[in-house]
Amino acid sequence: MPYVNAKQMILDAKEGGYAVPAFNAENLEMVQAIIAAAEKEKSPVIVQTTSPTVNYITLPEAVAMVRAMAMRARIPVALHLDHCTSPDDVATAMREGYTSVMFDGSRLPYQENAEISRRVALLAHDYGVSVECEIGALGGKEDGVGGPSAYTDPDEAGRFARYTGADYLAVAIGTSHGFYKGEPKLDYDRLAAIRDSVGIPLVLHGGSGLHDEQVKKCISLGIAKVNIATELRAAATRAVREALRDESIIDPKKFMGPARDAVEALCTEKIRLCGSNGAARLNYVPFD
Repeated sequence: MPYVNAKQMILDAKEGGYAVPAFNAENLEMVQAIIAAAEKEKSPVIVQTTSPTVNYITLPEAVAMVRAMAMRARIPVALHLDHCTSPDDVATAMREGYTSVMFDGSRLPYQENAEISRRVALLAHDYGVSVECEIGALGGKEDGVGGPSAYTDPDEAGRFARYTGADYLAVAIGTSHGFYKGEPKLDYDRLAAIRDSVGIPLVLHGGSGLHDEQVKKCISLGIAKVNIATELRAAATRAVREALRDESIIDPKKFMGPARDAVEALCTEKIRLCGSNGAARLNYVPFD
C-alpha cells in the first residue's frame, strides 16, 4: 500500500464518524509495532515524530524507515511531524519526505500564529503535504511540548481555519500532554461549537490517559485524528524493565522484542477505540 498524504484518510474519518489513530514513534520497534497493529486491524494509520525525536534519529532516517515499511504494508500509512514550532524545520520535513506536518504556533499571539500558519499551509500544499495547525494551547508538558493551557475560542477557530487554509486543526478543550495528574474534564459543548464553526477535521491531542468514553464522545463531536504518545512510551518501557529483570539478557532483541509486542497490543486497543478498524482504503494516491 502506498505511503500517503494524511488528508484524505482524515477526511474519510470525519465523514465516517471515526478517527484515524496517530501514534508517536521513537524507534524502529515502535514503527514496526504501529504498522503491524494497523495491518491486522485493516486500519489507516499515522506515524508521528516530535522534533526532539527527529533530532535523535534525524528526519531522513525517519522518512526512510517509515516509507520502507509503508510500501510493504497493506494499509495506508502517513508520516506526520508533530508539534513543530519552527516554520523552517517544518519546511525541512516537507523537503525530506514527510507527508503531513504540524506547525504549532499556539503560544504565539493570534495574528502571528495565523500569518505563519497560512504561509506554512501554502508551502505545504505546493509540496503535496497536508497541514495541521493549533489554536488554543494544551496544558501539561511532554517531550518539550506544553505549558499553561488556553481553551480554544470557537469563533476565533473558525476565522483561523478559513484564513490559514489548514487541513485539520488541533484544539484545546481540556486535554493535556503527558499523563493526567487528576481526572480530565473535557468541555464537550466547546468542542461541538468549534466543530460547527470550523468545518475542517479536528484533532485531539493529549489522548493518553483519557477514559474510553471520553475519546468516543470527542469523536462523535468532530474529532477525526486522535494522538497517542505517552501511553506507548510507558508500555514499551515497562516491557523493557520486565525483560531486563533477567540479568543474563545482553541481546537487545530480547528486550526490545517484548517492547514491540507491548506497543502493538496497545495500538490495537486504540485502533478499535477510534473505530478505524476495517476502514483502510486501497485507492489513496501515493505520495511522491
